[in-house]
Amino acid sequence: MKMRKFTIADASLERSPGQEADISVGNLVDERHGGPITIGYGRYAPGQSLTETMAVDDVMIVLEGRLSVSTDGGTVTAGPGEIVYMPKGETVTIRSHEEGALTAYVTYPHWRPAHA
Repeated sequence: MKMRKFTIADASLERSPGQEADISVGNLVDERHGGPITIGYGRYAPGQSLTETMAVDDVMIVLEGRLSVSTDGGTVTAGPGEIVYMPKGETVTIRSHEEGALTAYVTYPHWRPAHA
């Protein structure tokens, strides 16, 4: 794969697999492109929540809005320009605030095969 630049307009956002919440994701780079990581965007509607045990190492960059991420060890709240790292094996609850949120993410290894 060659160097590429992405914007949110490049992503085809779809409901996050296996989730009931109004959360959409759109992978831009994944296992189909031959690299070792997944890169994409996520959109969280206001007041949404999801809990999962991380199947991959996940880095989430908040671009708009705010999210809170909780584990047994505590809760962090992140806004625009802030990054949350969620290690593989950690059980997290991600909650969007009243304004919702737009994020970018990078996972290692690929996100989709780990959720299959």
